[in-house]
Amino acid sequence: MKRRTRLITALAGATLVGLLWAGLGASPRNAQDASFGALRPLPAPALKIGQPEALSSGRHLSRWTVVRHATVAHVRPSVGSPAVAELAVWTAEGTRNLLTVLRSRTGADGKVWVEARLPALPNGSVAWVRRDSLGPYQVVDTHLVVDRARLRATLYRAGRRVFTAPVGIGTAAWPTPAGEFAVRSELTRYASPFYGPVAFGTTARSAVLTDWPGGGVVGIHGTNEPYLIPGRVSHGCIRMRNEDLLRLSRLMPVGTPVTIR
Repeated sequence: MKRRTRLITALAGATLVGLLWAGLGASPRNAQDASFGALRPLPAPALKIGQPEALSSGRHLSRWTVVRHATVAHVRPSVGSPAVAELAVWTAEGTRNLLTVLRSRTGADGKVWVEARLPALPNGSVAWVRRDSLGPYQVVDTHLVVDRARLRATLYRAGRRVFTAPVGIGTAAWPTPAGEFAVRSELTRYASPFYGPVAFGTTARSAVLTDWPGGGVVGIHGTNEPYLIPGRVSHGCIRMRNEDLLRLSRLMPVGTPVTIR
């Protein structure tokens, strides 16, 4: 009887670990924190991909996922089509590589493929990735809009405005790129007077230069010069006053779409 009890307890513990890895036992934000980069991936059987599922048609919902193992993105849902980019599991910041999911379909090979926005230049790149190379879908109903003309960021939840604040953006020499992107990480290990108490990595890339670690990744972070905001003052990143950034961090989860216009 005691042996059976110990076996049940061990199985329950293994199940909990699997759920945490799949993003079902923890919030997406916690799953993408800097500490997550130190975790070792579980063996493939711990993350089972189920049957193809229809993507939600909810007006304010968007889906994202992470790269489960290194793969190649293709022009069409076929391994025989030209390759667009190689996708790594981890980002330069040590978090999981995040993709925004647009749609899915079954390819000629009988496998499910996902069309996704890529965190790569040129900005706006879209390609097809095998579904079994990706993790579970996550859903968000938030959307961050950065208006470069008005120098203002606005966060919407289910279409309703829940946050707005002035921002600093890139100068003419190092512009903040326009397009459709996503928040791919929330980090605290870069906390400093220059970056502020928290920073967000996005899937946007600067084709010129950026002050974000990793080279070319556009971030959203604080500043030690709040008197410069609003303004065109950065190397491409989006800067906020620290108090505004902390307020945003309580409202915006990882995976949130980001429109820079």
